[in-house]
Amino acid sequence: MTITPWRATCIQMPSKQATKAKTPEEAKSIINENIATAVSLIEAAMASSEPPKMVVLPEFGLQGPPHGLTVEDWMAKAVTTIPGWITEPLQALAKKHSIFIAGNQFEGPEEFPGRFFNSCFLIDPKGDVILRFRRVNTAAWPSPHDFMDDYVAAVGKDGVFPVVETELGKIGMIACGEISVPEVARMLMMQGAEIIIHPTNEDDNPAQEAAKIARAAENMCYIVSANVADAIGFSADGSVKGGRSRIVDYRGKTLSYRQDWDQSIAVTAEIDVDALRLARRDRGMANTLLRTRWDMYRDFYNDFTVYPANAFLGEPMKDMAETAPAVDAALDNLKSLGIMRPA
Repeated sequence: MTITPWRATCIQMPSKQATKAKTPEEAKSIINENIATAVSLIEAAMASSEPPKMVVLPEFGLQGPPHGLTVEDWMAKAVTTIPGWITEPLQALAKKHSIFIAGNQFEGPEEFPGRFFNSCFLIDPKGDVILRFRRVNTAAWPSPHDFMDDYVAAVGKDGVFPVVETELGKIGMIACGEISVPEVARMLMMQGAEIIIHPTNEDDNPAQEAAKIARAAENMCYIVSANVADAIGFSADGSVKGGRSRIVDYRGKTLSYRQDWDQSIAVTAEIDVDALRLARRDRGMANTLLRTRWDMYRDFYNDFTVYPANAFLGEPMKDMAETAPAVDAALDNLKSLGIMRPA
């Protein structure tokens, strides 16, 4: 099936933080303000001379992060299901314009009581949520890895790093700092991902900027990375700014980029999936997927464990401080592996 080149646009929006609210009602009001900002910017993108087929919202764009709240307090204040009342206005907007909307929110799934996740979601032009990825690599908040055995049993192996087939190509999602974990993008590529959507909320970090380019080139996929405008979520005084939304092609070439941290829909580019597919079929040296000896690394990974799985298998995390034993175990594993040396 031929896929006509289509346009992706990053919605670089500011985000007010629900954690600053005193009550759940105040938090919901703040979240609704963020949703209204997102809707306004998406409407502006659709009214532009280059309307997109997909828009991408930043990480924490709708709620902000929980900072130091306990799991119970944060869930009571700002967490809901996907789909749910936070995604509903975006689902209606996707249906109205017949577009894909990608975003990020803190999700409290009914099937996992007492747990929340930093989740990315994708809404299709019918208004349906067709993809949901729960961030794995996070020591601060609950992760599927914390109860991995039960999680895999519930969602299946393919549900841990999900990829969805769409009219735009095969799509996967990564949240913020996980772009710096090569294996996450690898897992998506290994399931056929051609476009990786990257809602992010980050400061000016050269390593993370390099990671966006590296993940695109090494996996021969497009990266659409939307960062927050104005202050990032973890800047208590608002002095650390976002910006730098970026779209990268499957050769690592930046197609669109904006250094400024202003509210913007300027980062936009055409995605040519047929060109990517042609490159992946190529027999030459430029096809890095073809010539990589994947199986060679398997046994090495089997002998390499750092952060322990199932740290909260029986009982959900209640406070971020409870991760201390798992962190200590990870440090001990780094020592035993000879990676971390004593002072």
